Amino acid sequence: MAALAGTAALASLFTSASAASAEPDPPGCFKGYFCMYSGENLTGVMLSRTRANWDGSIGGVRSVFNNGYRLPGADHVQFDYDAAGTMCIHYNPGPGQYKVNFAYPVRAEKVIWRGEC
Repeated sequence: MAALAGTAALASLFTSASAASAEPDPPGCFKGYFCMYSGENLTGVMLSRTRANWDGSIGGVRSVFNNGYRLPGADHVQFDYDAAGTMCIHYNPGPGQYKVNFAYPVRAEKVIWRGEC
């Protein structure tokens, strides 16, 4: 019985540790959204946030954040920018890249929610 209680306590510790590793929501980027900002490190003006696939044209994007939920088949974002750029962005807390800073402002063109890229 004591071994069972110890195992449950250990499992609880690992569950708490993984939940605690998620980065806090950036300003205005609620859970379930993909967000684009005018400044580096998720600062400046929020240029857009979306919970669904999107296409259009938004210039001046310096950073992005995938604050989506773990959802097999739909928790990664394919982000297309500057006519030829594309990247796959994992959901927060990872593993993998869930936020990106660009060295220069880019033009966002498409957001596609999908599975593994």
